[in-house]
Amino acid sequence: MIGILSFLGFTLLVAIVSYFATRSTDEQSSDGYFLGGRSLTAGVIAGSLLLTNLSTEQIVGLNGSAYTDGLSVMAWETLAAIAIVVAAICLLPRYLKGGLTTVPQFLAKRFDVATKTLTSGLFLTGYVVVLLPVILYSGSVAISGMFNVPQLLNVTDSTALVICIWGIGIIGSVYAVFGGLKAVAVSDSINAIGLLVGGLLIPIFGLMAIGDGSVFGGLDTLMSTNPERFDSTGNTGQEVPFSTIFTGMMLVQLFYWGTNQQIIQRALGAKNLAEGQKGLLLASFLKILGPLILVLPGMIAYHYFDGNLDSSDLAYPELVRAVLPKPLVGFFAAVLFGAILSSFNSVLNSSVTLFGIDIYKQHINKDASETTVVKYGKIFGICLALAAMFIAPLIANAGSLFNYLQEINGIYSIPIFTIIVVGYLTKRVPALAAKIGILSGSALYIISQFWLKNKFVDDALAQANANGITDAGALKLIEAEAYPHYLHIMAILFITNIVIMLIIGSLRPRKEPFVLEYTNQVSITPYKYVNQVGIAICCIVVGIYIYFAK
Repeated sequence: MIGILSFLGFTLLVAIVSYFATRSTDEQSSDGYFLGGRSLTAGVIAGSLLLTNLSTEQIVGLNGSAYTDGLSVMAWETLAAIAIVVAAICLLPRYLKGGLTTVPQFLAKRFDVATKTLTSGLFLTGYVVVLLPVILYSGSVAISGMFNVPQLLNVTDSTALVICIWGIGIIGSVYAVFGGLKAVAVSDSINAIGLLVGGLLIPIFGLMAIGDGSVFGGLDTLMSTNPERFDSTGNTGQEVPFSTIFTGMMLVQLFYWGTNQQIIQRALGAKNLAEGQKGLLLASFLKILGPLILVLPGMIAYHYFDGNLDSSDLAYPELVRAVLPKPLVGFFAAVLFGAILSSFNSVLNSSVTLFGIDIYKQHINKDASETTVVKYGKIFGICLALAAMFIAPLIANAGSLFNYLQEINGIYSIPIFTIIVVGYLTKRVPALAAKIGILSGSALYIISQFWLKNKFVDDALAQANANGITDAGALKLIEAEAYPHYLHIMAILFITNIVIMLIIGSLRPRKEPFVLEYTNQVSITPYKYVNQVGIAICCIVVGIYIYFAK
């Protein structure tokens, strides 16, 4: 009962505050609806960015990876700090100079409208088929388990899952579709406070549980019992081998934090470049602390349960139930619910933005008023949310959700990132090269991961079976060595696509060099300490890796 009351109270508080924040934004203006009136401050941007990235596919999934592989999976968090610094220094000034509302808008200016539409379509496809359903499914698993929904409603586990999926989907849709970006960003900032507090409570109580009431005693026990798990450099066969952080890992991070509409839209809504950069840098620094919430609990769970859980994805929810005092379980469930809503409504709002501006206004009704664009954007958002709610239950057997999400995202992330990089660094590569780069990048990645990989792995395992190898660890290593890691494949295809685009550019260059014009929509005077703060953050990340390297 306490948990349910906390859940309802916290959700109601966020909804009320977000409502009044939204009232100050002109919803009938596409700039007001999609970018919060370009009035977001550094604190709101940082809080919104952090909570958008913190949801159950991160909290449950990454802690599950840490349960299996230890500290090496922290790369997903710590290296994000460097990527955000790059976005603040190199990318955001260009976005705001061009007065961009969406990332594909830059591609329309740099290449052509068809390239922009193709990119928006890829983003939307990835959101509705992969990201939104994963958020709904993983969030529903967590909430159903914490509230014990099957017993509470006297229904089966699958029915409880569907109920939670639709509950989260409907509430998230209200925030995103009817509130606009400002409501999403404000609710994110409020939820971020609760999530940071609640998220830090889990490792604190977990360490106390294994340290006879002492946090530092628990940390000493954890490090002395399994010192090999505190290695920042992953090995072959693990989720993040050390070599991958120099190849595809950084590409994924740069795409996610610098070009992904779901993320960068917060910075695009900044009141000026200085506020946007300060918000990104603050988020970057806080990402360094991310492993305390997203990695350490999984490592504690491995020690607490002696590595005997049936599934690594159970590590986080089982640890929460085991070590958190009962009254606090309800509070944390409410906070986690806010994080789930944050990721869901953030993706949904970005989808509405992409459709309204890049597709409806561009191709369906070029003479549409601002009010009409927002109206049909909302209708599309509702349809998208419904589609995601129907798809979500179908991914129950997808395996490791976090790894599944990262690998599948490569279908569109690397091709899009490739053409953005080439678009920024060259002036005469034509639109034809961008279209071929997108199509070839997606096609080659699909062929690699869903045909060649399966063929090579099956052949290797068949050979191992013929040689009488049955040990699970040995088979896992054989499988890992049979084909390059998907992060390496991303790097290979990134370089391949760049070469293809440059060759086309040399054979059929643009007639006139591209020049990005300043639209004067916001001030682009940079934060005066952006370079110094950015370098300091990067040095901290490198120092952490060196300290924990074995």
